[in-house]
Amino acid sequence: MDQNIYKLVYKVTHAGGSGSCFYLKSYNLFVTNYHVVNGFHTVAIHDNDRNPYLAKVVLVNPSLDIALLAVDADFSALPELSLAADDSLAIGGKVSVAGYPYGMPFTVTEGSVSSPKQLMEGKYYIQTDAAVNPGNSGGPIFNENSEVVGVTVSKFTNADNMGFGVRVEALRKLLESVDGVDRNTFQVQCDSCDELISEEEEFCPSCGEKLPEEVFAEREQSPLSVFCEQAIAEMGVNPILARDGYDSWTFHKGSSEIRIFVYENTYLFAVSPINLLPKKEVERVLDYILSEDFAPYKLGIEGRQIYMAYRIHLSDLTEESEDEIRKNLVNLAFKADDMDNMLVEQFGCEFSEYSKQEA
Repeated sequence: MDQNIYKLVYKVTHAGGSGSCFYLKSYNLFVTNYHVVNGFHTVAIHDNDRNPYLAKVVLVNPSLDIALLAVDADFSALPELSLAADDSLAIGGKVSVAGYPYGMPFTVTEGSVSSPKQLMEGKYYIQTDAAVNPGNSGGPIFNENSEVVGVTVSKFTNADNMGFGVRVEALRKLLESVDGVDRNTFQVQCDSCDELISEEEEFCPSCGEKLPEEVFAEREQSPLSVFCEQAIAEMGVNPILARDGYDSWTFHKGSSEIRIFVYENTYLFAVSPINLLPKKEVERVLDYILSEDFAPYKLGIEGRQIYMAYRIHLSDLTEESEDEIRKNLVNLAFKADDMDNMLVEQFGCEFSEYSKQEA
């Protein structure tokens, strides 16, 4: 498989979880599954270096389970990706599945084609024995020539040791409709007549076909999510780019990675893995950590990793306290970004592997 493939496969994140997508240079669009972005018209995509981009969901076909995303950025340096012929797969042929399983870093798994045209839930899919896990959904399936033969789906959870993919001709059907598509508008393709619909409708205006339930609806945020995203916005970060699942956010403020999440529906945590302890003369930095008062934050060490953390019980988040708690969340991000540099300069600590240094 072409070693440049990893440059074309991105992670998709939003308030509902994560998936995968891939870039088609000739269309200047990203491809993913509809079920990966269902309920969201704007999501974040992340390259293999964890750089986030804002992506607009511009065209979906729920029946095909395919969505197209547009990103206002320059991807001209990325290589071209070719689509395979419609019926190029045969039983026993070798394929590779690329993506971000469980939201982990980029992974490629290899396998064979068990069936090039398996009938499942009234649709034909590619079936392979390559490992497919949640998070792989929306990523590409490649043949031995590094051509796209399908779009991975991981929604068939009762199928052990089997992976499935939307066949490439289904993707072609949607791509044939992209000429002149408004890349700032969410549109739905009618699976019956291929009409593109941008206004919320129950039935297709052209052929009368009933459209999927709530296909135009966007998922509502919880009050806690709104509160946390107000704090993230005050840090100067776009909250959509920070979303990393339900009530979970991961992003960089300067060099420091910031994680905000709810633990066991009980505590709201903000954590930053700021530095690694130095390999020599550890006592100086340990004395500093033990002697200083970092309230309302705490510093902790696990192995060599130094963490800065802030925790509150959700019952303590009230109308009277919310301003102070939001201020503490915001200040943690700024303090972590300052402190990681200070610990490097004054105590010989190393930046964490989660840190992001300017190129």
